Amino acid sequence: MSEESSAQDAGGAQEPPPERLIPPATFLTLVTELAIQVMMNLGEIPNPVTGEPRADLEHAKHTIDLMGVLQEKTRGNLDEEEERALNQYHYDLRMKYVRAIGGA
Repeated sequence: MSEESSAQDAGGAQEPPPERLIPPATFLTLVTELAIQVMMNLGEIPNPVTGEPRADLEHAKHTIDLMGVLQEKTRGNLDEEEERALNQYHYDLRMKYVRAIGGA
């Protein structure tokens, strides 16, 4: 019997994997996840799978445009914190995109 299997036998079942922390499904979580996606596509933060930053400006623009659609379709239906977060993320990410494509 191997050391690993004897350790399992002696201590019972294997330890469960560490718990993954998944944020609650809220509007702010959605907006934050979209912002993270844009930041990855602008090459400002590394891709969690590869660990390497990689710019994909076409996808960055698409996600920023989706945030604009979300902004339009939710106007008047958000609480103050949600509206402020969406507006700020959308503005900041558009400015980062403009800089990334060689604008201002």
